Amino acid sequence: MDWLNYHHLLYFWTVAREGSLSRASSALHLAPSTVSKQIRQLEEGLGHALFSREGRRLRPTDSGRLVLGYAEEIFGLGRELQATLKGRPVGRPPRVSVGLADVVPKLVAQRVLEVVLRPPGPFRLVCREDKPERLLAELALHNLDVILSDEPAGPRVRVRAFSHLLGEYGVTIFGAPALARRYREGFPASLSGAPLILPTENTVLRRSLDQWMDSRSIRPSVIGEFEDSALLMEFGQRGAGLFPASSLIAAEVERKYRVGTVGAVPGIRERLYAVSVQRRIDNPAVVAICDAAKALMERPRRPGR
Repeated sequence: MDWLNYHHLLYFWTVAREGSLSRASSALHLAPSTVSKQIRQLEEGLGHALFSREGRRLRPTDSGRLVLGYAEEIFGLGRELQATLKGRPVGRPPRVSVGLADVVPKLVAQRVLEVVLRPPGPFRLVCREDKPERLLAELALHNLDVILSDEPAGPRVRVRAFSHLLGEYGVTIFGAPALARRYREGFPASLSGAPLILPTENTVLRRSLDQWMDSRSIRPSVIGEFEDSALLMEFGQRGAGLFPASSLIAAEVERKYRVGTVGAVPGIRERLYAVSVQRRIDNPAVVAICDAAKALMERPRRPGR
């Protein structure tokens, strides 16, 4: 049986945290050549390169990030062991790492994820937001337990992933109070010529809205496009233009951003998926997240939601 040298793992972990061999050597009180040699031995034992050089910094490779995740867990357990033996027991809630596709509305994500933080047995939530393709790479390396996305993993994705539909919801157009009152009458035809703030063209919602408006010969004045839904709503709150948001969180949008509803967009439904490497999800925290999402989207809602 091959045994892992934990001294080598500690040196690797320190270099990854410090970002350079010199700072890590200073923290370890060892010569840089000694640390470098020990890390090479760890790489040889594992059969993978763990660092790549970017300028003066050392960055973990894909394999290095995977090893770093395990190292953090291992040394975290060691610290807890010491604390427990010294009479200072510490609670260690189970950790769940969630990847959030950057196009998922923040208020929807908050409502879904808050379930894992509730007592009596909260989990330690680690939430990372990024492009879906980058999150899929992290999922493949088991750095994430699940991804929440507005679309399933596509057929061209090389990662073995399973997409679980959690539910769907409608889209509503909102605006600052004066704008909402102005364009509410005659909606949706009133959107022709109206100032509109939209998601960028690489999003599912934008493509759906473009198709819907084209089918009805609606020609708005698009004055801004944003990838970040929260930033989009901030501009909408200031009266820059009308904007779309999930009907699921209409009450929260109205209250938080002090805006009014113009109208629900007929025929457009957004979807939320949980993407995992498992065909059947069995992680208790991920199950709780999926159940919360389904309950949120299945609850009775006012018309258009």
